[in-house]
Amino acid sequence: MTYFRPISILAGLALAASALAINAHASEPTVPPVAPAFPAEGKIKYVARDSILEFKALPEYHEPDWVNDKFVKTGKLPPLNERLPKEPLVFKTGNMADGIGVYGDTMRHVIGGRPEGWNYGAGQSQGWGGIDIGLSECLTRTAPLFQVEAKDTEPLPNLAKSWEWSPDGHKLTMRLVEGAKWSDGVAFNADDVMFYWDDEVVDPNVSPLNGATPETFGVGTTLKKIDDYTVEWTFKDAFPRQYLFAMAYGTFCPGPSHILKPQHPKYSKNTYDQFKNAFPPEYMNMPVMGAWVPVEYRPDDIIVLRRNPYYWKVDEKGNQLPYLNELHYKLSTWADRDVQAVAGSGDISNLEQPENFVASLKRAAQPEAPSRLAFGPRLIGYNLHMNFSANGWGSPDAREQAVRELNRNIDFRKAITMALDRKATGESLVKGPFTAIYPGGLSSGTSFYDRQSTVYYPFDLAGAKAELAKAGLKDTDGDGIVNFPAGTAGGKDVEIVLLVNNDYGTDKSLAEGVIAQMEKLGIRVILNSLTGTQRDAANYAGRFDWMVMRNHTELSSVVQNTEQLAPVGPRTSWHHRAPENGQLDLMPFEQQLVDIVDKFMTTQDNDERTKLMKQYQKVYTENVNTVGLTEYPGALIINKRFSNIPQGTPIFMFNWAEDSIIRERVFVAADKQGKYELFPQQLPGKPGASGPIN
Repeated sequence: MTYFRPISILAGLALAASALAINAHASEPTVPPVAPAFPAEGKIKYVARDSILEFKALPEYHEPDWVNDKFVKTGKLPPLNERLPKEPLVFKTGNMADGIGVYGDTMRHVIGGRPEGWNYGAGQSQGWGGIDIGLSECLTRTAPLFQVEAKDTEPLPNLAKSWEWSPDGHKLTMRLVEGAKWSDGVAFNADDVMFYWDDEVVDPNVSPLNGATPETFGVGTTLKKIDDYTVEWTFKDAFPRQYLFAMAYGTFCPGPSHILKPQHPKYSKNTYDQFKNAFPPEYMNMPVMGAWVPVEYRPDDIIVLRRNPYYWKVDEKGNQLPYLNELHYKLSTWADRDVQAVAGSGDISNLEQPENFVASLKRAAQPEAPSRLAFGPRLIGYNLHMNFSANGWGSPDAREQAVRELNRNIDFRKAITMALDRKATGESLVKGPFTAIYPGGLSSGTSFYDRQSTVYYPFDLAGAKAELAKAGLKDTDGDGIVNFPAGTAGGKDVEIVLLVNNDYGTDKSLAEGVIAQMEKLGIRVILNSLTGTQRDAANYAGRFDWMVMRNHTELSSVVQNTEQLAPVGPRTSWHHRAPENGQLDLMPFEQQLVDIVDKFMTTQDNDERTKLMKQYQKVYTENVNTVGLTEYPGALIINKRFSNIPQGTPIFMFNWAEDSIIRERVFVAADKQGKYELFPQQLPGKPGASGPIN
């Protein structure tokens, strides 16, 4: 519903001359309308956090018979108990939807990305779609926490099997899993953790794939090695438990230092570019801590991963995981991923492109359909980010600087958000009860969301034009586009370059909708459509005016990557970072957000955290920190032959569904297994060697 300010009789008589009268049309802010009911939404089954896993030694261990027969008995591999840690990570049977699994079969993925290489810590993409999640293991783990209620939410142990706080809360001692090995048999220890920290996160010339910086773990934080299996964090604030979430995927996933370190410029004659590209996609058998190892890469065709014989996790019967022998990643398009998963030629997809919702639902409803489909809560949101950095990030020219000054003007931001017809925006993607009005800020699917604390400026084009006039913008040359004031950017038409990810149809559709609606407002928006990696590079370098971006974990989980909720450091915000001098030019409301987020990350009171997020949401939406575009649910598409898929798995909350379903526990019953393996009864070879071995 739209509300209007009352117009007095005198104001109405003086309408033609009065700027105040123009402003009288502007809508009053309100709360967003209640989202439409969505019966297809799956329900999460909540469990106790400690019911998921533990670390302990078991009386005996088992692996596939063919591994023992072909590799252990022939002396190619040590016995299994010598390959496992002293106390492996044990997944508890009670948390497995279908219990202990059996070995065999393949999970076939389809992705739209292309691998740059295997140097995750130096910023190389492996193509996304769950590849890096399958290869990487991190200090903690958060994806399965969608099953855990908010009051019990704390990261699960992973490479760090336990941790202890000092009495004053400024030091955190982490004990690493002892005896775990990389997939090539080399021991994992604190040296790998320290290389990732010192030479990738802290080194300003290196940018890990998911954007980890020192500020990700708190300004002033340090990390040191105590012994081979112990590291110690020192934090500026007391008991900052928040950073435990940042130690999960994807910001603290160490790589194999015995392979990486010799290529790093600190320890070689290489440049940083040579270090980053030292392990191209053709480099096979890259050592990993994950359950599967890359053994085959065919450009524009497929990536194949085989089981890791040194994987350090088991089930309660001592069966070494994973159950699945092989993962496939067909290199196609993101839209094709959904099509193939629904058709049965692919096995899993995070259905996130709303243009495919209706057809996918109809197909999954058919009795003979190969895949099942379940929607989760509305956790997929899109925001329009405005570049707020007015002091040099990205070295803006005169026009770009003028746009940034506009972006920092609250009247201008109100004009933009009021000029967007969000109902029409959602319906342009998909008809039906899928999309919801989203003003920006926290996702409505998170337990921290509070509708009454959310400020929504309803669609009102006349009111938006009034706000634009208040910002000092007028069409001085009569061409329908407002001009910069005289003396600013030459008084030319206001032109704004909009950065968008070219890999996704939804992103481009939303960007095109923004362009069309801004033209009605009197602003010319020009599309800069780049592939995902190029878009990310432009974002991190500050080379954008506006940017359409799908929400990250900080807005869906709140407790993960929380520092990205506000510019708490010079490089934490997506749209406001510091130039080389490291100084941010925060606006007052941004400082409020920073203060709220800082308190949230340090308080131990769960009730206080809830109150703080209500304050955050109000300040964020009232000041239009970003312009919300739309919000909708996603659905997990999974082939019916797979077992141990947790009920109500969201495709994205703490992390993607590929991690949330815990793929190393997923199995296919013996009578349902297909002959999909490309390298049956083979294991990864030596690092850099071509293909697996038999």
